[in-house]
Amino acid sequence: MSDLLFEIFCEEIPAGMQAKAANDLEAAMVKALGEAGLKAAETASYVGARRLVVTMSGLPAKAEDVREERKGPRVGAPDKAVEGFLRGAGLDSLDACEQREDKKGAFWVALIDKPGRQTTDVLADAIPAILSNFHWPKSMKIGEGEKAQRWVRPIQRILCVFDGGVVPVKVFGLEAGNETEGHRVAGRGPFTVTGWDDYKAQLEGAGHVTIDADERKRLIMDGATKACGDAGLELVEDQGLLNEVCGLVEWPVPVLGEMDPDFLDLPPEVITLTMKTHQKYFAVRDPKTAKLSAHFVTVANQQAPDGGKAIAAGNSRVLSARLSDARHFWDNDRKTPLSEMTDQLSKITFHEKLGTVADKVDRVAALARELAPVVGADADLAEKAARLAKADLVSEMVYEFPELQGAMGRYYAMEQGEETAVADAIKAHYKPQGPSDEVPVEPVSAAVALADKLDTLVGFWAIDEKPTGSKDPFALRRAALGVIRILLEVEARLPVMKLVNKTGHDLLRSYDKPANVFLYRAEDGRIVQASGDYVETVDGWARVELGHVEKPDLYYRGSETEISKTDHVAGPLADPNVFSASLLEFFADRLKVHLRYEGIRHDVIDAVFALGDDDLVRVTARSRALQAFLDTEDGAALLAGFKRASNILKAEEKKDDANYDGAPSDAYIASPPEKAERDLVAALSDARPKASAALGDEDFTAAMAALAMLRAPIDAFFDTVTVNADDAGLRRNRLLLLSDIREAISSVADFSRIEG
Repeated sequence: MSDLLFEIFCEEIPAGMQAKAANDLEAAMVKALGEAGLKAAETASYVGARRLVVTMSGLPAKAEDVREERKGPRVGAPDKAVEGFLRGAGLDSLDACEQREDKKGAFWVALIDKPGRQTTDVLADAIPAILSNFHWPKSMKIGEGEKAQRWVRPIQRILCVFDGGVVPVKVFGLEAGNETEGHRVAGRGPFTVTGWDDYKAQLEGAGHVTIDADERKRLIMDGATKACGDAGLELVEDQGLLNEVCGLVEWPVPVLGEMDPDFLDLPPEVITLTMKTHQKYFAVRDPKTAKLSAHFVTVANQQAPDGGKAIAAGNSRVLSARLSDARHFWDNDRKTPLSEMTDQLSKITFHEKLGTVADKVDRVAALARELAPVVGADADLAEKAARLAKADLVSEMVYEFPELQGAMGRYYAMEQGEETAVADAIKAHYKPQGPSDEVPVEPVSAAVALADKLDTLVGFWAIDEKPTGSKDPFALRRAALGVIRILLEVEARLPVMKLVNKTGHDLLRSYDKPANVFLYRAEDGRIVQASGDYVETVDGWARVELGHVEKPDLYYRGSETEISKTDHVAGPLADPNVFSASLLEFFADRLKVHLRYEGIRHDVIDAVFALGDDDLVRVTARSRALQAFLDTEDGAALLAGFKRASNILKAEEKKDDANYDGAPSDAYIASPPEKAERDLVAALSDARPKASAALGDEDFTAAMAALAMLRAPIDAFFDTVTVNADDAGLRRNRLLLLSDIREAISSVADFSRIEG
């Protein structure tokens, strides 16, 4: 067994592409070797700013020989059939074949011995194919002819060593060798290597390259934490920035620098984002005040002779220039009230089929006012916050730093004296933006956040722009999960279907409705006021039959005597009555994702949703109680009893071509013939009202406990009672008793949807 070392050495790879590229390269090589019958004992990949590395240990020198059997024609088949078979198998005669028999008689089988290929030969063929077809999010074409590369950055060297020797790989006009380069300044090399251990020792020694990304991250964090600690300060950790900086340096050396303290009067988000986005610096805070300090940590790519003083000073000057720009944006933005900024939102398109951001603001404001009582918010404040929530999108600061949308709006609102609840809602209405992001729970914030997300979901469903597969360009999955998390956190009792329908119809009524827009009806020459393909009637808005419109892709503007075309064209919206069920199903899927971390199964949630309940708080509470019940012995037994009763009913209903719905006869209920029947009837009459009362009180745990009383009587019934009795009347009553069981249990959830 031998080891393989493969390295692609190129110009700087963008940090965000590095980790996936390393994993993809390793997977591609494992697959290619595996298809040739070669498997390594261990594989690993490494990545840095200028290299992709794959190592494999325990690879055989060659693949094992393989004997392949290929079935041929029948013995005695025509000569041409036999000749074609031999030719396809690469054989000269039937001497290399043997006869076998099946039910139809004897037939020929070719025995083909294929010697295993040398590992070096497999690599020489596989690596060029892998590199030629390797996918990068963005790549460039370098060179022409056989030297042409399609790669993320120009490749400078290829190193491929197996069992100490160079593998004859040639790709992009480059021949693989056994040399690599180290740090561009501190230890360039080149270094001749014989394998992984030698490679690692030379690069991490004279080459001044830390190969392992996790080790580089550790060195950055340890060095930055120590530099801050020695100065009595504290590092502001940022995992995203750490990952990025790790991909920029080969020999990380954290350096503590100072900035002009006058900039500390800027919002802290502006300072930290300026450091992170433009300079890749870590922010630093004073642990005594928990506020930002006039310091930063930069990560140098080498050990400086003066301990990094010159590096820190140079970075400080660059940071001051960046923060001066930020101060200019900050000062300019504060000169314009948010209410004036909102006037410019009509110039920003939210979506070509859903109008401008100003249109969206109008819808969200109306919806926030309606939702306010549900979450305990003041309706006036909720509407006001919604009208100001998007204003900062036109600010200079957010234009420079889109990540600060909402956050800057809050600062501007506080500066102009808005209520704290309004300012907080402006910032919080985008949340939550991920599974670990905090949920807005303050009433006004919750109302605006819910309204914004619901309007987005309904709008994109109305134009049929739903997520497909892994594609979700408008982050609708995140929006739905945000709605769910907010509703559950604030325990808002909201019928989603009703709200979706109302939001959809409000969207239709507000959809592209200028006062002087008309459609020309071709069949009678009348002019009617219209919005898109909807026209206003006495009863509201109704859809125009587009076949009756002269040119349905154009609007007409003017009076009854003057008509001119407008240049605004928007696609039709779907009727919310059509898509609301689909959107509710989407919410159900997102709820499954949210609750699976609690151990609640997807089929349990399906069973609860099947009741038609769209109050997500109640659905969640019922799902939790049902999952807990099913995890008990009583729950599992009751589920088994339900399925047994349902299966018997299904079979008998099919056989009799009848439905066994309803209750058994009064005479049967008064005196069932067998004790197990009497016990079950008594248990049902006791359990059903208790479960019903508990469900009315939304005490789902108590409802499950009431149903648990049925477990023993159901088991005894099936053990001792023959349902399909010879007496037709008795058989019918027993089947109706099973129907009673099914109905009682189904009042809690649709147990037929539960697996197991």
